[in-house]
Formats: sequence, structure tokens, C-alpha cells
Amino acid sequence: MVTKHKIYTMSFASVYPHYIAKAEKKGRTKTEVDEIIRWLTGYNQNELEAQLEKKTDFETFIAEAPQLNPSRTLIKGVICGVRVEDIEEPTMQEIRYMDKLIDELAKGKAMEKILRE
Repeated sequence: MVTKHKIYTMSFASVYPHYIAKAEKKGRTKTEVDEIIRWLTGYNQNELEAQLEKKTDFETFIAEAPQLNPSRTLIKGVICGVRVEDIEEPTMQEIRYMDKLIDELAKGKAMEKILRE
């Protein structure tokens, strides 16, 4: 089992290709994955790419996010067997929000619904 500490210290760049692969396997695109990450974190594309290049760990990636989207609290559901809205640890909840959105993308949900528009 991956511990909370291990997830925090993993580089975001090491997980990002898995997000892309999951999306592309279901006919979605890297562009859509990036849009979701930008929507959630407030990074622009250049800032996102810089974080990937620096191999920023997840904890720092979340902590340095320019503007966490206030609509992210509308994200509900289960990821990894846990309801995202019930996760008490803030950083872990942010990571699971991202996982949930990528899951929704891979399941074919429309971008407007994923982005809670």
C-alpha cells in the first residue's frame, strides 16, 4: 500500500504520464488532461510544464498552485475506495480530486460536466 507520505514525496511528473495514458486509452487527449489540471490548480500551461520539468513533488505542486478552483468542492464520488468529499487531510483530498477528474475523463464524461460548469 502506498502511504500518505510516499504519495506526497512522489513527483507529480512521475504520475502525469499515467494520467495521459489513462485518458488516451479511452480516446481522450493530453490537452484535456492539461485543461483539467489547469482548471483544478490555476496553473497556466507554461507553469504546469515548468512544474513537470522541475519534477515537483505532489505536496509542493498542490501547495504552490496559483488558485485552487473553488468549484472543486463539487467533486463527489469514490476514488481508490474512498469518498473524496470525506477525506479530511487537505493535500490528500486535492490529490484525490485530481484523480477523480481524470477518472471521469477516462469514463467519457463531457468536459463541461468534469469542470463543473
